[in-house]
Amino acid sequence: MFFSQAGARPQMWEVSPSEHKKWVEVFKACDEDNKGYLSREDFKVAVVMLFGYKPSKIEADSVMSSVDPNTSGILLEGFLNIVRQKKEVQLYWNEIRHIFTAFDRHYRGYLTLEDFTKAFRQVAPKLPERIILEVFREVDQDSDGHVSFKDFEYAMNYGQKRKQHGLDLLKEGEPL
Repeated sequence: MFFSQAGARPQMWEVSPSEHKKWVEVFKACDEDNKGYLSREDFKVAVVMLFGYKPSKIEADSVMSSVDPNTSGILLEGFLNIVRQKKEVQLYWNEIRHIFTAFDRHYRGYLTLEDFTKAFRQVAPKLPERIILEVFREVDQDSDGHVSFKDFEYAMNYGQKRKQHGLDLLKEGEPL
């Protein structure tokens, strides 16, 4: 699959000192009674402050289950790691959305084979037409001739997972 070669990659970016400071300040603000850790409820408030949404019960359960049983909550270092991971996922999703929007030149909310062909002609002019068609068919999950953002996001994530596991679908030596 083409996306496994050229797809968006999860961001690995350096946290700026000001962003790091903000995260620490949020931790301290949410650490009621200066316990040195965030309880489940404290964590939820911190996520609202940093990301603008209340985490689901499943997300909160997942985070709390990763906490060291010898502590009563999320310590600062753990919190900083969680926030960093959430930020990287957010940046990755934004990158996928940006790529989709660049392909969707007519602002229809879906991509056609023509959209794919035009985009690939700009970034990989020597890519054989059959590869573009193959990629389009693979990404068009329901074979309706339209690729929704959901289909596109799935393909980008699928390609990234395959790449991480060394399972790229493009045959070696095949031109991009």
